[in-house]
Amino acid sequence: MIAPRAGSRLLGDNVRFQFGDYALDVDRRELRCAADLVAIEPQVFDLLVYLIRQRDRVVSKDDLIEAIWGGRIVSESTLTSRINAARKAVGDSGERQSLIRTAARKGIRFVGEVREDGPAPARAPSAAVATPSPDTQDVTFCRTSDGVGLAIASVGRGQPLVKAANWLTHVEYDWESPVWSSFLHRLAERHRLIRYDGRGTGLSDREVGDISFEAFVRDLESVVESTGLPRVALLGISQGAAVAIAYAVRNPERISKLVLHGAYAQGRNKRGLPADAEMASAFLSIMRRGWGDEHSAFMRAFSSVYLPSGSPEQIKWFCDLQRITTSAENAARIRNACDDLDVADLLPRIRVPTLVFHSRNDSVSPFEQGRSIAASIPGARFITLESDNHMVLPGEPAWSKLLSEAESFLAE
Repeated sequence: MIAPRAGSRLLGDNVRFQFGDYALDVDRRELRCAADLVAIEPQVFDLLVYLIRQRDRVVSKDDLIEAIWGGRIVSESTLTSRINAARKAVGDSGERQSLIRTAARKGIRFVGEVREDGPAPARAPSAAVATPSPDTQDVTFCRTSDGVGLAIASVGRGQPLVKAANWLTHVEYDWESPVWSSFLHRLAERHRLIRYDGRGTGLSDREVGDISFEAFVRDLESVVESTGLPRVALLGISQGAAVAIAYAVRNPERISKLVLHGAYAQGRNKRGLPADAEMASAFLSIMRRGWGDEHSAFMRAFSSVYLPSGSPEQIKWFCDLQRITTSAENAARIRNACDDLDVADLLPRIRVPTLVFHSRNDSVSPFEQGRSIAASIPGARFITLESDNHMVLPGEPAWSKLLSEAESFLAE
């Protein structure tokens, strides 16, 4: 008998599994090795829970697809990568297979000795992570005009708000990350929040031929079309702001309001400044040297540029997010597309109410980029956030200002 599909929290109940030095708390969706929290992708977490629950038998490929992916078509490489990620999370990678063992031509089985306990003692919640919303996000898929499958997460009630994909999203991992979760949960309390993973990232198709700015705009067009909604408010962050700008110019009748944060209208290669071109080259070098290595000093350095005021936990989660979300090759292709984008000529053509936020000391997107965008869009409002971070974090005064101003603007 096949167990119910995992989904984001559907396997969650008040139980904790212990095996070796590891403890897997299903209700809290935490995996720990001794006292240390192990970073694990939500879908991989669900796969591990399923294998442990079914540890008395060999689980077939079809069983996994039905339980974890709800019977959707899943490539062999995707399935293999998730199994390998589960093995790595519990220290069972390589030839060991002392916990997750392959049965040739049959499937896999969790063979470790497991003790099943009640919930762990309560701990004070981290200030960086919001209390989970009572709504569970619904993950579905749509297909773009060039045949790419995109993962879409919808959650909350109220006015629909579509968030354009930005630098390396993962609709499940973001929902639980201490970098993004507070922000996303807050938006979902007041809106029907619709997010998606861009091509080549997250739960969307990873192996794609076209990774370009025009392809990013097509992704957003496909997602909005799939909602069936006549009009939506649109949120663009970082590279997603340029995508939102292009969409708003092409489809003004579909957009009620536009909110931009950490935006840039010109990528580093289009600004005419040697320092920006050098930064673009440096980022690509970091990716090639350290991508996929959770201990890479290069990746930590890259992540700290985005969150210079972030806590060690937040830096680690952001670093893990990038590593989990896509391959080094795709990351470099996406970075190149971002560095070459230019929507400056589109700004005067925007005809929807627009609110622009920008952190004063943003190291990823210079403050002047945000100011110039607001000055070029007719009637746009501009709000400076006193922060060093590309994406402001919970606990900063700028975080409350961002949310309150955005909510007031969207409610007008």
